Amino acid sequence: MGSHTHEVTDAIIDTLKRAGSALKAEGVRFALAGGCAAYARGAAPSLHDVDFVLVEEDVPRALETLRGHGFRTARPPEDWLVKAFDEEDRLVDLIFRIEERPITAEMISRADMINTAALSLPVLDATDLVISWIMPMSEHSCDYGSILPQVRALREQVNWDRVAEVVSVSPYASTFLTLLDRLGVACPKPPPEPPDTRWP
Repeated sequence: MGSHTHEVTDAIIDTLKRAGSALKAEGVRFALAGGCAAYARGAAPSLHDVDFVLVEEDVPRALETLRGHGFRTARPPEDWLVKAFDEEDRLVDLIFRIEERPITAEMISRADMINTAALSLPVLDATDLVISWIMPMSEHSCDYGSILPQVRALREQVNWDRVAEVVSVSPYASTFLTLLDRLGVACPKPPPEPPDTRWP
């Protein structure tokens, strides 16, 4: 089982490097997100696909770039992302909207250049990364346990007050912060009145 997990991780990282280097060379505004971003920031690997966030107007150029590097692309029914698949059918999600909020150039500019598997890539700011995980939580998708290890690993990189301000509009995300507080992972202060919920 461990060997299989290692092989999957290596394969996903290979796909990440191919897609990321292509987008970087083309000058597409993007940042690594999801589990790969957590891994780049020091969390234990738990990789199933590659997630990038990007500005919506750059989507056509991103798709064209990846097709030029052997990826098959698709536009799913969801209106917040597009997809690309390498020759082994490993998935790259290109996300341009999270919870009805468009990815902005400002959000991309907050990304940090981090050496990820011998390739320097823009990696989503840790605070934005945590927000991107918990803002979409709802009664139909509220698996705290699946992201707790990653959030715990990033806790010292996160501005928890900022997270609390942004997610205060969501009872599910706010409740997750209460859990993190009780576990000693995060201790955000109460948001100001009225809360600053602007994000990205």
